Amino acid sequence: MKKALPTLLTLLAIAPGAVLAQSSVVVYGVADAGLVYERGGAAQARNISSGIASGSRLGFKGTEELGNGLNANFVLESGFGIDTGASAQGGLLFGRQAYVGLSSRGAGAVTLGRQYSPYYRTLRDVADPFAIGLAGTASNLMTSNTRVDNMVEYVSPAFLGLSADLAYGAGESALGSDANRTLGAALNYVRGPARMTLAHHRRDNASASDKASNTLLAVKYDFGAAQANFGYAANDGLAGADSHDLLLGLSAPLGAHKLLASYIRHVDENAAAKDARQWAFGYLYSLSKRTDLYAAYAHINNKNGATYKVGNATDIGTGNTGVNLGMRHAF
Repeated sequence: MKKALPTLLTLLAIAPGAVLAQSSVVVYGVADAGLVYERGGAAQARNISSGIASGSRLGFKGTEELGNGLNANFVLESGFGIDTGASAQGGLLFGRQAYVGLSSRGAGAVTLGRQYSPYYRTLRDVADPFAIGLAGTASNLMTSNTRVDNMVEYVSPAFLGLSADLAYGAGESALGSDANRTLGAALNYVRGPARMTLAHHRRDNASASDKASNTLLAVKYDFGAAQANFGYAANDGLAGADSHDLLLGLSAPLGAHKLLASYIRHVDENAAAKDARQWAFGYLYSLSKRTDLYAAYAHINNKNGATYKVGNATDIGTGNTGVNLGMRHAF
């Protein structure tokens, strides 16, 4: 259960006599671990892994009411491996997320820092029934563009079901403002049980001489008894490495049980035609609102020398077939 902590440090830091704004800080996290079996690579892999369904993390987030509907907010989120205790994301202190911003109901929100890209959130929240986790994660075949450093993002308020998301990531390169620059955007439409998002992500290379871009149309529809997912991505890679992806997904909640399934087809548009297809199935069992058990299976059929591997939320995998069994607890 998320616990609101008293803002004692805030009270001690303010000058005597200052007007106090209402504020709160929440500590939260995910502890996720399980068994991973992979085959189809150089050797079979059997191991205990962390963050299979969702990356294990410890986070802090806070909100302060500034008046007139304006709020200040922040998120600091650190990833770790529950199997070893080591820091994730290359050892970064807050490698998952680190940002601060302002928000209001009428004007939207602006945030600055290390954040998830609009494209990643579209793939995770709309297109992929596995939410980019477990052996069935869409990121096995599709580009995910997970996080962007030095990013400023604006999310508009919703109007008649429509909202927009704009992001700019500064490359901070001595070679110029275009080098390593990231541009992102998403247009969202929500109406009743239907949600549709068109997202775009672009990243210039280190010399600003080439760029890679991805455009994703994602649709999710909740029928009540089941939820259907659709995604189509057009990818323009560096040096003409172009491709496109098709995703079809389904999830069905059955009381404490939940079934997941997806099919992904990756088409290489170059002469090598290194195509791939993935079939994936998952099962979740809720022990409580915060704790679940999971099992998943995925297989990738690589063609013409393609080398795609079955991974999970934090592991790129070692072979073309993967099986997961584990437990996830959110607090």
